[in-house]
Amino acid sequence: MTSDSARQLGFEDYDVTIEQTLPASATGWGETNAPIELIHGKCQCLLDEILQLARLRLQIASLVMAAGFGAFLIWNLIEIGLGKNNSVWLVGQLLVVTLILAICGWMLRRSCSITGWKLRVKELIVFGIPVLFLLQVQHEAMLAAINPPRPFNTPAPPWLLLAFVYAFFIPNVWQRAAMVLSVICVSPLLVTAFLWLTEPQVGAALRTDISFVIELTLIMSIGWTITVVGVWTIGSLRREAHKAKQFGQYQLRERIGSGGMGEVYLAEHRFMKRPCAIKLIKPERAGDARVLSRFEREVRATARLSHWNSIDIYDYGRAKDGTFYYVMEYLPGLNLNELVSRFGPLPPARTIHLLRQACDALREAHRAGIVHRDIKPANIIAAERGGVYDVAKLLDFGLAKPLDEAEDSHLTQEGAITGSPLYMSPEQVMGEDDLDGRSDIYSMGAVAYFLLTARPLFQETRPMKILMAHANEIPLPPRELNPDVPEDVEQVVMRCLAKRRQDRYQTAQELIDAFSQCADADGWTREAAARWWQEQGQRSRTFV
Repeated sequence: MTSDSARQLGFEDYDVTIEQTLPASATGWGETNAPIELIHGKCQCLLDEILQLARLRLQIASLVMAAGFGAFLIWNLIEIGLGKNNSVWLVGQLLVVTLILAICGWMLRRSCSITGWKLRVKELIVFGIPVLFLLQVQHEAMLAAINPPRPFNTPAPPWLLLAFVYAFFIPNVWQRAAMVLSVICVSPLLVTAFLWLTEPQVGAALRTDISFVIELTLIMSIGWTITVVGVWTIGSLRREAHKAKQFGQYQLRERIGSGGMGEVYLAEHRFMKRPCAIKLIKPERAGDARVLSRFEREVRATARLSHWNSIDIYDYGRAKDGTFYYVMEYLPGLNLNELVSRFGPLPPARTIHLLRQACDALREAHRAGIVHRDIKPANIIAAERGGVYDVAKLLDFGLAKPLDEAEDSHLTQEGAITGSPLYMSPEQVMGEDDLDGRSDIYSMGAVAYFLLTARPLFQETRPMKILMAHANEIPLPPRELNPDVPEDVEQVVMRCLAKRRQDRYQTAQELIDAFSQCADADGWTREAAARWWQEQGQRSRTFV
């Protein structure tokens, strides 16, 4: 099927043009590695999607008409049972039409392969058979009205129904729809003209009551106009909806998360069919220079990192309406906040397994001169990557600050403390400017505390009291809240939470080494993670 066929089916908005040189086959992303073949410079996978959608709509149309003709078949059978003098030949025709439409609907099921020309043939059958049937019915009805003479009943209703079914269900550009609908709407007029010319009695009756012809012409003309305009309107709305879901070469699928700065959507690259996540600035904040600066800072900071446990950035740009966005890898899994909320405290071995990976990503960031400043459970995802479960991914560098840059004044002009109150270091709380990697170490300890106890460090309800507690209060040891926490793990966590920076682990590598020396360090394996996820049946998607 070519792109011309796609346009004829009413999917010209899905047409794609290859803007870069691609190999004859490429590895796709997803659960299968199917090759993407290029035909006449078009992406075959998109054309297949178009064909399947057109097939589904034609299937629905055929089944709807089969149900309609079946209802009239049943009614005629009931009338025959009641002794009415109905035409047995008409009932037989109704039965044949109903069966043909039902068979076409069955043959259009998804499991059957379909090509462009096959779809055209089936469309011709699905609408051609009812047209032939209605021609026959109108011909017989008008002849029957002559003997004995009686007024002609208008044949318009069934023709209009057929026209509306075509316009509503079959995707089309309006030019092609106008041609097909012309055939449908002109057919009752042609039957009338044919009988006028070939049957003297019909011609005499029509000349006597010319209003029948005038009314039928007006009704069918109005019906044609409405259906053609309807096809054009539906196509326009579909194109607008399609454009509204596009950002560059990406097609939005569904929203999978939101945060204070923006929203995240599951998306797909139009050419490569690669699943990804797109983060957008919320429309109401798109004009905020401070938010845009933070957004750009997040992109720049994350793009500098390449560690397996840091989220990958694919693209960045601005849509035609001015919306900023960036594209990152799609991570099926749960963030640690959701993981604990759903399943309670994590085993110490699993906590160590996840946090050592997060610290690995943090180590690269610190060596690159970047302080994250917003370490929290919601910003660490336990993901599935390449068949490996519990792969920790550190994300959301929206507050990240390069150590060699001064804080932009417009980012802090409100005097607000940046970070998440439940996981902020004492120096963040005090608004100190010389934050370094040890601030992230404190936050990582607060995350470990939450994973082990399912409770944050401090239980205050007001943010200001929580901030003051970070600066002045010593949290309860984790073992007092969860006796299953080993003493060596508790010692690591409490050292991370020291109020003075010099009393904590000084680098992410030191924290990794400390976790590695705990007795439970190797107690959670890839195999254990795979079993756990399979038992829970959890493949949720989340971004914050």
